[in-house]
Amino acid sequence: MTAHLFDLARIGAGLPVAAARAEIEGVVGDGVAVITAPPGTGKTTFVPPLVANLLAAGSGSGNAPGEGTAPGRILLSQPRRVAVRAAARRLATLDGSAVGGPVGFTVRGERRVSPGTRVEVLTPGVLLRRLLSDPELEGVSAVILDEVHERSVDGDLLLGFLAEVLQLRQDLTVIAMSATLDAAGISELLDARVVNVPSPLHPLETAHRPGTQPRLDERGVTREFLRHIAEVALAEQRAAGHDALVFVPGAREVDEVVRNLRDLLPAGTPVVEILPLHGRLSSTEQDRAVSGGNPGDPARIVVSTALAESSLTVPGVRLVIDSGLTREVRRDRGRDMAGLVTVSASRASAEQRAGRAARQGPGRAVRAYSETEFARMPAASAPEIQSADLLDAALLLAAWGTPGAAGLTLLTPPPAATMAQATRELSTLGLTTESGSLTQLGTRVSRLPVGVREARALLSGTATSGTTNGGDTQAVSEIVAALSGDHRDPGADLTSLLRDLRTGRAPGAQRWRSEAKRLARIAEDAGTAASTAATTELGSPLAGAHASDLPGIVTAIARPEWIARRTGEHSRTYLLATGTRAALPEGSTLQASEWIAVREVQRAAGRIADGTGAVIRLAAQLSEADALRVGAPLRHTERIARVTDGRVRVQERRMLGDIPLSITPVAAIAEDTAPAFAAHLREAGLSALRWSEGAESLRARLGLLHRELGSPWPAMDDATLLATVQEWLGHDLERLSPQSSLHGIDVTQALRRLLPWPEAAQLDALVPEHLEVPSGSRVRIRYPEPSEAAAPATENTGTDSGTAAAAAAGAIGTGAEVRPVVAVKLQELFGLTDTPRLVNGRVPVLFHLLSPAQKPLAITGDLASFWNGPYQDVRKEMRGRYPKHPWPEDPWTAVATARTKRAMERGSSV
Repeated sequence: MTAHLFDLARIGAGLPVAAARAEIEGVVGDGVAVITAPPGTGKTTFVPPLVANLLAAGSGSGNAPGEGTAPGRILLSQPRRVAVRAAARRLATLDGSAVGGPVGFTVRGERRVSPGTRVEVLTPGVLLRRLLSDPELEGVSAVILDEVHERSVDGDLLLGFLAEVLQLRQDLTVIAMSATLDAAGISELLDARVVNVPSPLHPLETAHRPGTQPRLDERGVTREFLRHIAEVALAEQRAAGHDALVFVPGAREVDEVVRNLRDLLPAGTPVVEILPLHGRLSSTEQDRAVSGGNPGDPARIVVSTALAESSLTVPGVRLVIDSGLTREVRRDRGRDMAGLVTVSASRASAEQRAGRAARQGPGRAVRAYSETEFARMPAASAPEIQSADLLDAALLLAAWGTPGAAGLTLLTPPPAATMAQATRELSTLGLTTESGSLTQLGTRVSRLPVGVREARALLSGTATSGTTNGGDTQAVSEIVAALSGDHRDPGADLTSLLRDLRTGRAPGAQRWRSEAKRLARIAEDAGTAASTAATTELGSPLAGAHASDLPGIVTAIARPEWIARRTGEHSRTYLLATGTRAALPEGSTLQASEWIAVREVQRAAGRIADGTGAVIRLAAQLSEADALRVGAPLRHTERIARVTDGRVRVQERRMLGDIPLSITPVAAIAEDTAPAFAAHLREAGLSALRWSEGAESLRARLGLLHRELGSPWPAMDDATLLATVQEWLGHDLERLSPQSSLHGIDVTQALRRLLPWPEAAQLDALVPEHLEVPSGSRVRIRYPEPSEAAAPATENTGTDSGTAAAAAAGAIGTGAEVRPVVAVKLQELFGLTDTPRLVNGRVPVLFHLLSPAQKPLAITGDLASFWNGPYQDVRKEMRGRYPKHPWPEDPWTAVATARTKRAMERGSSV
């Protein structure tokens, strides 16, 4: 059979990318290529048929009909379903054929292809699952990844998977395309050449029209700003007369701006068609927004989320109004939540949006925010893999044979902590083994075109045929469709939401019905094998359940770690099994339920969150019996040992995750003691130990060595010692009995366990406990506490009467850091000219010079300067006060002594 060849002259007419045809053909001949081209150049439209013709002809030409035999299919990935349909429809129209013929598409829930399809457009998610079922992509000649700059998790995984497929299939052509692309990184990953397709841009005028009110507050985008967006859009469209494209961050904001625009349209004015564009709309509504109007049709204002930013062209648009805001996935590791938050878009996104206005002719972009706000935007958005919930990705990686991405080269490695959590959750859900390989159920779930949690709930909920409700595929499919469809109820009550969806009162009811039918077909297509796998791994959680219990049970199956219990009677705050606290909206009917199954939680502040920092957006009531049954993998018993009133006391807690089920006092045993005392130390601090003078000295000496020399000398600050309690104190803690006290521990001996060997042999030489002074005395050195910062130690001179020798103070100088201190009588240092230094000469001693009555006279770190100057002032004041003690005029040659003049004379006569 002869392959269908596309008329490239017709398809490429007027497209800037067609001018680079020869260069593109050259790199496609290599088998791997990276193509960068600005928005509107036509790469999505022109490159796939060009590649199809090249591969059909088996040469670099490919434009002569009848050449060659039919090769494999060309797969073109687009990041969104609306873009998939728009790209397929556009190419089919230029080809003069119907969608489903030479050009087809596949998206979630819809597939229009035929045996004669040469170019199939699909989403990254569809392509990933196709790779899992057929890693060699049999019957496929080329894969083209479009808009890879968006750096979605699925897009990054596709690049990694295809890089490995290229090792198996030398004949497979892989092309990555984008308008703004990390070409170097992707080129290195795929080992590909890069083609940069320049484009003569149409003139683009950019203006700023900021509003008077803030764009964001603690609840999200302000109503005042959305009203400002509508006013600017309407005024600019009336002035320009062109179709307008308005960018706002989410579906709620789209709907609000659409309402404002319709309210603002004056009666009797020329009709302007206001169209929303976001992911919650039906495919018919989406396609209407991205289709060009016919001559004579009214002007249009299309209000869109970021899905119109780069992956599709809205025909006729010469005017863009940009809010400068976007939705990004952010992970709150502390609360184990990942969700969409509204933030400022990147400057790269703002440029992409503005470029929409100049795709088909001169355009104007109006930014509804200030130039200062634009300058503060981040240069580019971070890859989604850095902040997203990675559960779905973790399952795909396990199915690919690279659990946790081990051994797989990705543009950006996933965060280790997030990936580790996702792999643990897969095991909890019964989808992987401890080694990371897929279970039978995990294999089934990985092949379903549904998210991991939704697929698990769907298979488990429809696995128990022959029971009262276990086999009710329709009911379970409706619940899963509501969970996965971004539907909302003001009171966060899933049961109430389902009722409104079934009666058509809730927004998106038609889309929900379509999704429920699709899920029911998936469950039926999964068949007996999937039901058996689900029953084997999960049991029969819906067996005998009443219809009213189904929403809660299915929600809990999807996410058992978000089973939650009310923290107190009449409270709207709940404790989730993860340990997170979150509040129901005020007035929610779910407040009467002690147990609920939570589907969606969002960060929030103020009264709405009841002080928890998070608000529950969707949940369902759950009985305690169902909570314990579905959450069985999270159930465990733990012993909590604590030191109370000096004794170890133990509680045995039955837990569902972090939710206490019961607490029972039990007798302490030997194994409880060490953990209890360690925990007590971390709470009470090191002061709970009994520190001898020797222990304090050793700690201070080691602290100075760590400050001056670093490793291997250990840090001695409180935080480090508490964090390493087991390392230096564990042996002593294990020897304690439940009736023992921490005061019986020899802290000096415990600290010596931290001494590094063989360096410890130099301890006394580097930081001696005593300093021998010229009088022969051995004076204890007081080392700075490890917690003391390197702060100035100001030197001064004073007398035991408190009258400072002011002239002397300035001559002594100032210390540079906290130093070891030696407090000694001044007379014991006569003749000492050089200040002693410790730690191999790094640290000078700071002398506190004392009077015969042991009162401070002066502080100095420079003895030579002291003898040459301030000493004479001290001598003048002190010789009359302490006449029995020597105060020689020349301290350099005097004999150092701790005795009086008479005692010195008696000693010399003897």
